[in-house]
Amino acid sequence: MGRADKGIILTTGSFTGEAKREAVRDGVPPIELVDSEKLLDMFEKFEVGLNPRITYDLDADFFKSFGD
Repeated sequence: MGRADKGIILTTGSFTGEAKREAVRDGVPPIELVDSEKLLDMFEKFEVGLNPRITYDLDADFFKSFGD
């Protein structure tokens, strides 16, 4: 328990169940845990360091009709 209203902890890994329980323990300011999955989601959502693009997969069956 400190003087903060809220805390945040970032990791490129993951958090244990115990850490997740401690982050929302009654009587102390909440701690937001941001693991690698949530961090990637945030990067995508806010396009931080990313340039969005559309990609396509070739439909080989379509082009078979143009063959020999």
